Amino acid sequence: MNPWRLLLTRPEEDCAALAQTLAAAGIASASLPLLAIEPLEAGPAHPLRLAGITTAHAIIVVSKPAARLLLAQLDQAGIAAPHAGWFTVGEATAGILKARGLEVNFPAAGDDSEALLGLAALRQALAVPAPRVFIARGEGGRELLAERLAEQGASVEYLQLYRRSLPHYPQGTLARCVDGERLNGLVVSSGQGLAHLQQLAGADWPRLSRLPLFVPSPRVAEQARELGALKIVDCRGAGAAALLAAVQRTAAPAP
Repeated sequence: MNPWRLLLTRPEEDCAALAQTLAAAGIASASLPLLAIEPLEAGPAHPLRLAGITTAHAIIVVSKPAARLLLAQLDQAGIAAPHAGWFTVGEATAGILKARGLEVNFPAAGDDSEALLGLAALRQALAVPAPRVFIARGEGGRELLAERLAEQGASVEYLQLYRRSLPHYPQGTLARCVDGERLNGLVVSSGQGLAHLQQLAGADWPRLSRLPLFVPSPRVAEQARELGALKIVDCRGAGAAALLAAVQRTAAPAP
């Protein structure tokens, strides 16, 4: 049996799928979702904005919840999703779109905006006069994509489809979970997930920050260092395969 025992903190549905993948590799885990997905109420102009996707040169979907909600809203509005022009920051999000028969491009390495911006297919999609880009995301996401795309002459429109919040847990829940399940590693999938981890830890953070912390990117690794995490493992990706590879190449702490 693998010595790692990990705390998973993704949204509930994603935690369940990730736990199965880890279990198949002999890695134990416990789930404490730190990101609750709340769909945003669509305003009266939303159907018109959705229809604009059909003429966009690039449609960027930044997360799995965004992919699911966008497809559902297109169906509800009776708008056929364009076959091509789709981009995602990771393979898992791309899989949701590909399951609908859509043509999707995503970086082979690195599940973040920086990797996506380096994608040759995206540069090619923008190599037209006055390119138009739609970005489907959650409320309050990073502005890097829009800023860089605007520098390349693209007009960018956001479709903000949901907000992420920290589910309510009684004080001390995180420490009790870690201690009760004898966990020796923590996993976060985003900067917001990391912030929620520290917030929920409260007074227990100085102790919990000593545990190995698996993060998806250099950006989140830097945020973790700023928060005082002592042992950070950059998985270089947010997907299950990237986490599994990072766990397998990292020695578990001594019992």
